[in-house]
Amino acid sequence: MLNFKGNLKKYYNAEAELRDGKSVRPDWKILAREKFRELITLEGKKNLLELGAGAGYDSRFFMDNGFRVTAVDLSGEMVKKCREKSVEAYEMDFYDLSSLRRKFDCVYALNTLLHVPRNDFCHVLNEIFNVMETGGLFYMGLYGGQDTENEFVKSDVSDAPRLFAFYSVSFLRAALSNYFNLLVFETLDIGAGAEAGIFHSVTMRKK
Repeated sequence: MLNFKGNLKKYYNAEAELRDGKSVRPDWKILAREKFRELITLEGKKNLLELGAGAGYDSRFFMDNGFRVTAVDLSGEMVKKCREKSVEAYEMDFYDLSSLRRKFDCVYALNTLLHVPRNDFCHVLNEIFNVMETGGLFYMGLYGGQDTENEFVKSDVSDAPRLFAFYSVSFLRAALSNYFNLLVFETLDIGAGAEAGIFHSVTMRKK
């Protein structure tokens, strides 16, 4: 797992065209995104950072709803897809968000922090905390269930193994509460089987 970032970059560079062709989202993802949009609209938030933006469809959604969006992704090819949608996007990981040199009043991360190893999770949370305005809102959605960490290969796309870290409710509550007040913590059964069948949907506010 020492080269997990390089492997993730290789995989998602290879998948960029395929991801760009998949604009349809499952209903549960659409609902999570819409609930967060409603909340940040109600509170008058303006500047949103998306972590792991992929092909840029969620970033574009928030832009179309009046937010100034900045997106980051480890994959240079995914960043190109974002920029093709006029999204301000940067090729970078989550470990040095301060290099963006700006603050955001909301952060959105849907199924991206599951690529962060358990030992790095709190470091990344601290990076997110540091780029958020006081009282800012953070949405995190990720698959989970038990605390496990494994690499998986999807050979029809790339031979590069992807690291997946799944987290239990107890681990997430403890880790997130160090930085954020948890407003909504839902654990959904999305029927996908195994760890991917459990989805944690968490809305929180910077302490």
